[in-house]
Amino acid sequence: MPLTPLDIHNKEFSRGFRGYDEDEVNEFLDQIIKDFEILIKEKKELEERLRNTNDRVTHFTSIEETLQKSILVAQEAAEEVRRNSQKEAKLIVREAEKNADRIVNESLSKARKIAMEIEELKKQSKVFRNRFKMLIEAQLDLIQTDDWDHLMEYEVDVTELERIEKSGE
Repeated sequence: MPLTPLDIHNKEFSRGFRGYDEDEVNEFLDQIIKDFEILIKEKKELEERLRNTNDRVTHFTSIEETLQKSILVAQEAAEEVRRNSQKEAKLIVREAEKNADRIVNESLSKARKIAMEIEELKKQSKVFRNRFKMLIEAQLDLIQTDDWDHLMEYEVDVTELERIEKSGE
């Protein structure tokens, strides 16, 4: 067990025949007691500082561990978000491709239908044009016949018509 300042203060030395000067020894012991008390006080302060430092180190170590765990959790969450985003992006692309294919196919189908309708309208317009042309040509032929000239040659006797009209009365 280590000595305390009280142990040094209470220490009694036996007296011998040509021993040391008692006042010098007491002064020296007093100086040792003072130095020893200072050392003990400094030791206690250092122990307290060491305890505080150890507490802080423990606290910071705990914070560091928590931060490391948080970083790992955040990295895992970020990786999960990235994987989910990639899956979602692939699904969106697939859906967009399907929609694009459907739209293209529908557009092609409509374009073919419209092209067929245009061809049918062209045929119908040719038929109508030919029929109309034939009708006009027939009417022109009718106008250009000599029958019109013969009609002009006919003379109607109005007197004869009046007589027929009177006799029928």
